[in-house]
Amino acid sequence: MAVKMIDVKGDILSANDMLAEGLRSRFEQAKVFVMNIMSSPGAGKTSVILRIIEALADRVRIGVIEGDIASDVDARKIEAAKVDVVQINTAGACHLDANMILGATNALGLDGKGLLIIENVGNLVCPAEFKLGEHVKVMILSVAEGHDKPLKYPLMFTESDALLVNKVDLLPYTDFDMDELRKTVIAMNPKIRIFPVSAKTGEGMDRFVGWLEQNIQGR
Repeated sequence: MAVKMIDVKGDILSANDMLAEGLRSRFEQAKVFVMNIMSSPGAGKTSVILRIIEALADRVRIGVIEGDIASDVDARKIEAAKVDVVQINTAGACHLDANMILGATNALGLDGKGLLIIENVGNLVCPAEFKLGEHVKVMILSVAEGHDKPLKYPLMFTESDALLVNKVDLLPYTDFDMDELRKTVIAMNPKIRIFPVSAKTGEGMDRFVGWLEQNIQGR
């Protein structure tokens, strides 16, 4: 008797992609630009989001979906910035999926919003595999993580539209090689935009926010 192989991962991703297509249509109809932010834990996703809110909230109505395995620590920070936010706790899952985003957008509401930011679960593997109906994927890599991460986690870099190299204020205290990082990442993904930034000091954030605003206006 022949052994039957079942491609569970393929089935899961296919079902997720179909739901993500429906979400994308919903976002387009509501005229909401959606950005999926991914990184490892501690790279600075929430700090970057707060900088974006500071720069754009007077011109664009923003909503945020916070993804974490547990707690609402980051959602409380966003709420304190007077922005609508919904927390998703995955209870162990290492990524957000389209079904989770569907439930969160129903709770958040899209009317009147121009930008929806999804902060994915801190992980350099799984989040890149799951489409969420987003218009752009943005990855954050902190200087403290090292310039060799693209070689170890290539999918995250090949799937992203933009890469923020965060915590550049720490460059003098590390052996991080920005030129080597650029060379490696662009060889993997020639279309990616790379923005050296510091969410702590604000350095470089104006260039990234300008890029984001152009994307919002051009959708």
